[in-house]
Amino acid sequence: MPENVAFLREAVGAGLRLIDTAYTYRGGDSEGTIGAALSPLPDGVVVATKGGWDGAKPETLRAELEESLRRLRLEAIPLYYLHRPDPATPIEESVGALAELQAEGKIRDVGVSNVDLDGLERAREVVTVAAVQNHYSLVERESDDVVDHCAREGIAFVPYFPLRHLDDDGALVEIAERHGATTSQVALAWLLQRSPVMHPIPGTLSLEHLRENLAAERLELSDDELAALGA
Repeated sequence: MPENVAFLREAVGAGLRLIDTAYTYRGGDSEGTIGAALSPLPDGVVVATKGGWDGAKPETLRAELEESLRRLRLEAIPLYYLHRPDPATPIEESVGALAELQAEGKIRDVGVSNVDLDGLERAREVVTVAAVQNHYSLVERESDDVVDHCAREGIAFVPYFPLRHLDDDGALVEIAERHGATTSQVALAWLLQRSPVMHPIPGTLSLEHLRENLAAERLELSDDELAALGA
């Protein structure tokens, strides 16, 4: 859509450097819009996409990656995730296919998404994993062990749905008021201070909200505030 193409260009101009999508998002329109807006890809901008949501056999991943390359108008995808482990396919086979595509120059870095610690380590036995993308936020901390492992191993952790939080959380509201910030900004600041490898991907189609999200990088929470949020 023309308005989304314009928004992506404005977002990059405002400082956005990581753009996340997937083969399945909006039936492929998401990748197509990104390709239309950002080809050739500006220096310093990373586009990440994912394949394997509806099955992660090697032949499926190869076919989806080729289509993603076409939609995104790229010769190589900067960061390509296995979208989720396939119960019918060992994760070693799935990421093995991504390792082959990486060797062919079609993927620069490989990531895995929706994995537990065991799945991550099984994947790492086959390919170098550059990033993990799991659901994680102030109110969703099931991946705490994965976050800490990624920090020890120098692997980027990319939380999706990072702004899920409780607006009636008294501590969150009080901290936001103290800093003259929004509760969403505090939630993002908490994530950024939770781990040095954290790279949140809050979704938005508003340039105002994008600038608000980017401003959270400058928000420093005290140790007492982190403790109040349950760090």
